[in-house]
Amino acid sequence: MWQAARATLDANWEHDHTVPSRTLYPHQWSWDSAFIAIGWAHVRPERAWSELSSLFDAQWRDGRVPHIVFNPAAPGGAYFPGPVFWASTEVEGTPPVATSGLVQPPVHALAAWHAYERAPSPQARDALRRLYPRLVAQQRYLRVHRDVGGAGLAAVVHPWESGLDNSPAWDDPLAAVPAEASIMRAYRRADIVHAAAAHRPTDLDYARYVAVVTAYRAAGYRDEGLADRHPFLVECPLFNAAMGVAEHALARIAAEVDADPGPHREHAARITAAVVDRLYDPVAGTFRPRDLRTGRLTPARTVLGLAPLILPDLPPRQVEAVLVEATSARFGLAERMDRPLPSHDRTSADFEPLRYWRGPSWMNVDWLVRRGLLAHGQDRLAAGLRASMIGLAETAGCHEYFHPETGAGLGSAGFGWTAALLLDVLAD
Repeated sequence: MWQAARATLDANWEHDHTVPSRTLYPHQWSWDSAFIAIGWAHVRPERAWSELSSLFDAQWRDGRVPHIVFNPAAPGGAYFPGPVFWASTEVEGTPPVATSGLVQPPVHALAAWHAYERAPSPQARDALRRLYPRLVAQQRYLRVHRDVGGAGLAAVVHPWESGLDNSPAWDDPLAAVPAEASIMRAYRRADIVHAAAAHRPTDLDYARYVAVVTAYRAAGYRDEGLADRHPFLVECPLFNAAMGVAEHALARIAAEVDADPGPHREHAARITAAVVDRLYDPVAGTFRPRDLRTGRLTPARTVLGLAPLILPDLPPRQVEAVLVEATSARFGLAERMDRPLPSHDRTSADFEPLRYWRGPSWMNVDWLVRRGLLAHGQDRLAAGLRASMIGLAETAGCHEYFHPETGAGLGSAGFGWTAALLLDVLAD
């Protein structure tokens, strides 16, 4: 398995970064690169730092790290939406390379620290020192420009920013975005060329995604005045938990590179308090996204609700509640798991075991949940999840995602973060 995972990363290497797969994803994706760097640290540490450095070379002047960095050598229609649609190079303060205008969960500081811990060396410390101010700028952007609700949390302006693109968590906020599925006739979706349409978001989903991007692009991707004009604004539990964990990681990095860890610890404490205050539902005993357009928590019970476990300072009451949720029939976490961890409540009427983030199991989410379990002393549950993750790859290979009942591989084969995180759990 180790050799197969390493071979997948080698096959996906593209001169200074790793593409998620050689089929659907020919460019560099932000949180993919973070997870992939963790894997590279085990086998080619220099590539871990190249992975992160190449991504942050595309950082915008305001600090945002774009969720896609386009490969100029790839055909224009290789992925939709492509660089012409985003038109980032027409915006002031952007890099010469074409990018998207959105971000993804800020797991990069965690990845950098994890890579350094796995393979410390003078060269790695130098790379960490160079990356540190860029990671700080990324966090500052989210903390300052995206605090639309004014409570200390970052708002995502598009479902794609959450990383869980078509999760049922976004159904209610997206339903308020006017769109017609017929507009997709003007575009060619590369995703349904490489994967079954039944496994991917619908045309109506994509029409709404396009409408939300179009609104953001029309404003030059500016974040000023979002509350007054933007159609999709949500505080996401996973995104904000990642932002909090990033500050904990930055505190450790700061100590290593002779910077002050104090401000990072203060930011981390404030973020955790805000996540609990804003996103915890005490009746349901789980975390939910908050729709800033309505002020309400969204109703779906998804794996997003488990993500705040990664916060090491999450209060015991919320830790216990999330463990109850995770070990319930909805998600089936156990010391011996008979089925993979799903991305959505498997007892829900809208659970879809084949469709992207509406049911299937994903290695990166499993990795985050496992890390959270370990942070809170749940070693046996973490071991059960680790065994499940290894079992998925052993049976189905390094697929993009997996059937939450059978474990069959779904989506793209030879998927980067699956291979990378498999290396990490095998190394434990």
